[in-house]
Amino acid sequence: MAEQSKKKAEIKVSGMHCASCALNVEKSLKNLEGVEEAQVNIGTEKATVEYDPEKLKLAELENAIEDAGYGVANEHVILKIGGMSCVMCVKAIEEALGKLDGISDVNVNLTSEKAYVTYNSEITTVKDMKNTIEDLGYQYLGIEGEKTEELEEEVRAKDLKDKRNRIIVGFGFSIPLMALMYLDIPLPIPMPYFMLIVSILPFIYVSYPIFTAGFRSLKNRNLDMDVMYSMGIGVAYGSSLLGTFNIILTQQFLFYETALMLAAFLALGRYLEARAKGQTSTAIKKLIGLQAKTATVIRSGNEMEIPIEDVQMGDTVVVKPGEKIPADGEVVSGESYVDESAITGEPIPAFKNAGKSVVGGTINQNGILRFKALKIGKDTVLSQIIKLVENAQGSRPPVQRIADKAVSYFIPTVLTIAIAAFLFWYFLSGATLLFALTVLISILVVACPCALGLASPTAITVGIGRGAELGILIKNGEALEISEKLTTIVFDKTGTLTKGKPEVTDIASIGTDNRELLKLAASVEKNSQHPLAEAVVKKALEKNIEIETSQNFDTFGGKGVKAVVEGKEIIIGNRALFKDKNIIISNGTEEKLSKFENEGKTAVLVAADNSLSGVIAIADTLKETTKDAIGKLKEMGLKVVMITGDNKQTAGAIAKQVGIENVIAEVLPQDKSEEVKRLQEAGEVVAFVGDGINDAPALTQSDVGIAIGSGTDVAIESGEIVLIKNDIMDALAGIQLSKKVMGRIKENLFWAFAYNTVLIPVAAGVLYPFFGITFRPEFAGLAMALSSVSVLTLSLLLKGYVPPAKKDKVEITS
Repeated sequence: MAEQSKKKAEIKVSGMHCASCALNVEKSLKNLEGVEEAQVNIGTEKATVEYDPEKLKLAELENAIEDAGYGVANEHVILKIGGMSCVMCVKAIEEALGKLDGISDVNVNLTSEKAYVTYNSEITTVKDMKNTIEDLGYQYLGIEGEKTEELEEEVRAKDLKDKRNRIIVGFGFSIPLMALMYLDIPLPIPMPYFMLIVSILPFIYVSYPIFTAGFRSLKNRNLDMDVMYSMGIGVAYGSSLLGTFNIILTQQFLFYETALMLAAFLALGRYLEARAKGQTSTAIKKLIGLQAKTATVIRSGNEMEIPIEDVQMGDTVVVKPGEKIPADGEVVSGESYVDESAITGEPIPAFKNAGKSVVGGTINQNGILRFKALKIGKDTVLSQIIKLVENAQGSRPPVQRIADKAVSYFIPTVLTIAIAAFLFWYFLSGATLLFALTVLISILVVACPCALGLASPTAITVGIGRGAELGILIKNGEALEISEKLTTIVFDKTGTLTKGKPEVTDIASIGTDNRELLKLAASVEKNSQHPLAEAVVKKALEKNIEIETSQNFDTFGGKGVKAVVEGKEIIIGNRALFKDKNIIISNGTEEKLSKFENEGKTAVLVAADNSLSGVIAIADTLKETTKDAIGKLKEMGLKVVMITGDNKQTAGAIAKQVGIENVIAEVLPQDKSEEVKRLQEAGEVVAFVGDGINDAPALTQSDVGIAIGSGTDVAIESGEIVLIKNDIMDALAGIQLSKKVMGRIKENLFWAFAYNTVLIPVAAGVLYPFFGITFRPEFAGLAMALSSVSVLTLSLLLKGYVPPAKKDKVEITS
């Protein structure tokens, strides 16, 4: 390896515990061709690698470390960029940043005008990225999260105003000039000179940004659409100049008004795009707007208003009616209804009192709440949601990568067609030079791949933002694409299909009444922490039954409990315990026990002084929307599977209630991922729906993990799709939203290709021999603008999309 070709990289490694870990990492790195030396310091947790950049990239070094089972502690940053106009700008920035040492991944989103960069801070800095972006000729507008919103808005407003002025000037001069061409109005000087004098300054003003962008692209060795526009407009105006002075061309070649109008149409297209792009990220703006600016806290016994940044963990925060809750926490006093719709999508305000959780960004409605701040700043649920949505909007589904590849072949192809058409018409068909030039210019202008570049990012940005508004967080574009291809959806039972909290469902007393039976049972069970015991106590409290003091409480491992209540020995347990105690269970009671068990319920026997007093059935009840959601998923053609650790009888009974035929029972939590893998090996594309904590391995193994949260307890790190609410219907809504967004991307791509497929041949003159139809360059400019605007409009329509699952719920609620 030549000395001058070596590079040295320091990579921060996580997950190492001992010297052998360091050796493993070193070995993995040294196995790569191109690595000359690799040393790992377990103390600093850094790998120092000397490698040949001609043979491998930094990302490959990082992949080797991760393949060995360790992590790479890279930094992530979102940079705001101004001045991008098309997909080729995206490509130029991605390539330039990607060439910087230390950057392992970069993804630029044209729609949100942001670059999502993963980098090694030991090798490169944000300043290096800033310089690279500015050297390319684009504007560096700061880091996402910094207070640059005002600057961003200022730049956007200035850009829109500038484009608007150029449009006014362009059409203001080109339309009268066009009219002059067709009206016989006497002029003080010959027409060609008059048109040159009138058009030259407006033309320079309107087309300056186009030529500047074209020059910048050529300087960066990029052949993009700005180069093609510059060629189209330049050829039109240059031909006019030559014609005016009879140099090579005659005065027939006057395109002054065409060139000016063309530049005006291009400015109009860019103006409409810029306006629409500004609207696509409204979801993020709305979320950021939810954050409170100030908070009222109690310090030294006094209430004081402080900036939100100064709130500390453990502060007691006071929220008055109408105010935003400034942090996540737990209510310590006060009662009020809180509008949580912005976070959960749930339209009905939630009642909050002491002990209940509150989430930052929600709105207190009618009472004063005092709560203890438990999560502040970037740790709040709202901040995590904002970060997740921002990252998701920067991702690309595989379908976009196909479009990106198509664009890279598109421009050389169009240039070839344009030159071939010119040569054909002028040299082979005998058409005039005027006609051949018109064809050349029209092709160059109409073949804009901007719509192709906008098709996916705009739909994803709007779609993921819409999901966030509905309480459905989609973490990346790939999840959208896979969701559309799902064949099987696997549900964890407890906490997903069911409420996860056992409840007393039936009471069957013998020789006493149900209230008395429940009182005796609750008086014993209040000494136990078992979930079934808690269900009995809860039921008694709900029925306002006074729970008595019990004595001599004792347990029988796995069988039951006993205690003395009101002088009677009360025994609660299963058949085995009652058999041990020689308490007779009648045939009638046996029938009831079997009936409850066949319904998926746990039945406990209660006896007073060795005499059977009744049976209490307890079950983890289904969520209200479970049955509907399962039915609709099956209607969509999905195979629905339930997976649970319950015994087959109970699992079968629950599955029957909700209409699931495929049940995998008696599965330990750690084995659920194996069951998912088995389904995948059988050819199924699997989504796993679970609570995101216990089911993490299965969520990771599945093709799409859907983690169900529970209000504030969001399992935000689990799964590709996170549902803020604990509602299974949102899993259905998430799939419906994914299908809608993917459908919209395909529609966009269709229209983007359709414009070019139809109009490039027309611009090339294929209709002229048959119908005498040609395509004027200015109309080509209009068509180009329309293609981008139609794609953006289709994407923006997603802002109002409501998944059918959500619609049904609204109708039921109303």
